[in-house]
Amino acid sequence: LTVRFRSCDGNKKIHFGSSEPEDFRVGEDGVVYAERSFQLSAEPTEFVVSAQDKETQQEWQMRVKLTPEPAFAGASEKDQRKIEEIIFPWQQYKHSSPLKRQKRDWVIPPINLPENSKGPFPQELVRIRSDRDKSLSLRYSVTGPGADQPPTGIFIINPISGQLSVTKPLDREQIASFHLRAHAVDVNGNQVENPIDIVINVIDMNDNRPEFLHQVWNGTVPEGSKPGTYVMTVTAIDADDPNTQNGMLRYRILSQAPSSPSPNMFTINNETGDIITVAAGLDREKVQQYTLIIQATDMEGNPTYGLSNTATAVIAVTDVNDNPPEFTAMTFYGEVPENRVDVIVANLTVTDKDQPHTPAWNAMYRMTGGDPTGRFTILTDPNSNDGLVTVVKPIDFETNRMFVLTVAAENQVPLAKGIQHPPQSTATVSITVIDVNESPYFVPNPKLVRQEEGLMAGSMLTTFTAQDPDRYMQQTSLRYSKLSDPANWLKIDPVNGQITTTAVLDRESIYVQNNMYNATFLASDNGIPPMSGTGTLQIYLLDINDNAPQVHPKEATTCETLQPNAINITAVDPDIDPNAGPFAFELPDTPASIKRNWTIVRISGDHAQLSLRIRFLEAGIYDVPIVITDSGNPHASSTSLLKVKVCQCDLNGDCTDVDRIVGAGLGTGAIIAILLCIIILLILVLMFVVWMKRRDKERQAKQLLIDPEDDVRDNILKYDEEGGGEEDQ
Repeated sequence: LTVRFRSCDGNKKIHFGSSEPEDFRVGEDGVVYAERSFQLSAEPTEFVVSAQDKETQQEWQMRVKLTPEPAFAGASEKDQRKIEEIIFPWQQYKHSSPLKRQKRDWVIPPINLPENSKGPFPQELVRIRSDRDKSLSLRYSVTGPGADQPPTGIFIINPISGQLSVTKPLDREQIASFHLRAHAVDVNGNQVENPIDIVINVIDMNDNRPEFLHQVWNGTVPEGSKPGTYVMTVTAIDADDPNTQNGMLRYRILSQAPSSPSPNMFTINNETGDIITVAAGLDREKVQQYTLIIQATDMEGNPTYGLSNTATAVIAVTDVNDNPPEFTAMTFYGEVPENRVDVIVANLTVTDKDQPHTPAWNAMYRMTGGDPTGRFTILTDPNSNDGLVTVVKPIDFETNRMFVLTVAAENQVPLAKGIQHPPQSTATVSITVIDVNESPYFVPNPKLVRQEEGLMAGSMLTTFTAQDPDRYMQQTSLRYSKLSDPANWLKIDPVNGQITTTAVLDRESIYVQNNMYNATFLASDNGIPPMSGTGTLQIYLLDINDNAPQVHPKEATTCETLQPNAINITAVDPDIDPNAGPFAFELPDTPASIKRNWTIVRISGDHAQLSLRIRFLEAGIYDVPIVITDSGNPHASSTSLLKVKVCQCDLNGDCTDVDRIVGAGLGTGAIIAILLCIIILLILVLMFVVWMKRRDKERQAKQLLIDPEDDVRDNILKYDEEGGGEEDQ
């Protein structure tokens, strides 16, 4: 049963006690339990329950009398326990007199019914009665969830006696309380009493074990954590009433594996489930994971009456950087051929006890000495954590035969506080440079030579030699050969590298670009393997006045009259300044007809105008010689023939049709060929006409030989009749 204490001020903190603690125990919530199993006698058993104020120690007492329930339904009336009656509140009814104030409704205390009762059923609870049942025949009923609403049929009432009963065991975890309403009506269904509310509370029993939210809980804790470090929280739930001891859970650790360095590395808050460290010495390098068995017990952890359940807590010890990298050797060795780059010359190995592939394990390498010019770098292999010493700049054996590097290794993250080891490890790397056969090289490259054009074949131009960088290799002298000579002007001596000409150097050659001529030569050694190098010789050709100017264009057209008859001409000279313009233009003295018929006037340094001196010159083709002199020192001049076509012109100054053909630049042979073609075409046309006429004459002769009787024209009859006869319809 449950005892309750209510103080006037409602603020007292009460502790319940029992006069028979070996038989009965009273919880803080007033629930009375049997401490042991025993048989009650037929006589009522009595004991005293006390309520003591925790602050003032004031105490109140009440007596509890326990009566055994009947063993079977047919027990005698004396053996049956007395059923409590609930009487409908009395109220006044109006008659002829004025209305009277009705009596205030009673407050019906709730009915407490333990869950999981074993019966027998139906089990009587209370009796509903109206004090008017003495004068009227009444019928009682109950409504609400559990009676006539789902779940129906749990509570029933005898309509005659008003006996309210429960028909089966109740489960507080499904429904904690029922709210019913009792009714009283007469035989005609008229309401006799106002309905009264009945509350039935289901008293919780400890019938549910605690259940963890997860069977396996995972947590982490950094290695080296101090005692009191929070790790994780485990949580269990109990379906029983959390306001009673049935639902009050307590946690504890049953076991820890492994048990090193201490069997009690962790503790748990028995109320909240928080797991914290309780001892020092967590070291991931020794123990990487702990497994705890956690137990949750209700009844506030009472091992005798509480129900328990267990779960597993797996705690992983996470790594911190408490171990620096350490080189496996004090000195590492490597070698590299000279002039090679992007080559791994040495592997630096380290050991680190921290968890692989984490910032606390990943190594970073740096050079602290021995490489002032930055010819090496150290990369980290992400898989093995090795340091890869790599060449990034070419190394010359003749300059440096060996390097001694000082390197250091440290982690990506700094060491944890309190670690006594040095944060980095150092080592020495000895690298030997291997001599290899290197290519010869020309000095300078390219080599520029300035030379006047016109240098005759067989002349010595220059000496173009190479050097061999391999000073410590025993090999013969270099051999030279020509690799590229577009104009085939040069040759090189294979021993001493002397270059001579094989043809006249001409600046105006098509192989010369911007006065520059390029030739490539090859120098080879006899090393193992043989090596060669190339060099470019650039010849800057200086211009000499070796080209006379020429007239341009070579042909021109003018009219046979004086006006308009000016011809513009231009002087062209392959040479450059000062061996080119301005130019002088003049007509030769012979033949005399040239100056008699023509005149020339310079209009600029490169241009002149040729025109007729006489009023009329017969149409035809004339070769006019023109003497052009450049400004070189000495001067160069030439007589150029300008072919002038003189033609008849129309009013616009254009040549007529025939003369246009001549003016188009056709020669005498071409004109004769055209005329011959025209004559042949005319002959063919005449022959065709003669053949056609001859054929017509032959046809007429054949017609005269035909007999007149056979003339088809005489066989045509004409009747001069049109239309049909009378009978023709």
